Amino acid sequence: MFGIPGKQAVTLTPAAVRQIARLMARGDTEGLRIGIRKGGCAGMEYTMDYVAEVDPHDEVVEQDGARVMIAPMAQMFLFGTEIDYETSLLESGFRFRNPNVTDACGCGESIKFKDVEELEAERASRD
Repeated sequence: MFGIPGKQAVTLTPAAVRQIARLMARGDTEGLRIGIRKGGCAGMEYTMDYVAEVDPHDEVVEQDGARVMIAPMAQMFLFGTEIDYETSLLESGFRFRNPNVTDACGCGESIKFKDVEELEAERASRD
């Protein structure tokens, strides 16, 4: 929908691929759907949900047995994002390295994106 032909909307690190494939192997899921919603102190939050069926409007990214679907309303905000999976002494989870984020709250749970007009102008300049 908002992609560049021949370029994936998001990239997955090897650690993210392993974790997503591990989650998919647990049961009846076609992969993980990534989206965004209003919330948090910075205004927006990422969402991740198990998906039993691929929506025809989702952008599908497949890599080495891992499948991620990007919800239609999130596609322009996630384009160019690298998804990683990190484990530390205190926590583990997915990390989004998103070039479209302009601000984030201190805890890292919520984000603020560039204006829609700015995102569309950047996308048009890449085409």
